[in-house]
Amino acid sequence: MADNINAVTDAEFDAQVLKSDKPVLVDFWAEWCGPCRQVAPILDEIAGAHGDKITFLKMNVDENPVTPASYRVTGIPTINVYQNGEVAKTIVGARPKAAILKELDEFLS
Repeated sequence: MADNINAVTDAEFDAQVLKSDKPVLVDFWAEWCGPCRQVAPILDEIAGAHGDKITFLKMNVDENPVTPASYRVTGIPTINVYQNGEVAKTIVGARPKAAILKELDEFLS
């Protein structure tokens, strides 16, 4: 499964995501979420190709309830891209790879 994507916890979120000097994509997911399992390999592929430009992380919302609540993540999968400590982009729901790449274009170019 997601070899290119590390997990991030509530405790590490500030240091790993908000203080990062490059954009950070966080995939909010859960074990029981079918669409999350569809998106995971797509994000893994994109991370493999573009991990130099964006840091890819995933957060299990069941194990880490604080961060998703603070960013009003209600449906999953939700993909947030953080830049300079702020949410720069939100993608909600499973999308095909081409659609996700299009959404991330501004961070990858």
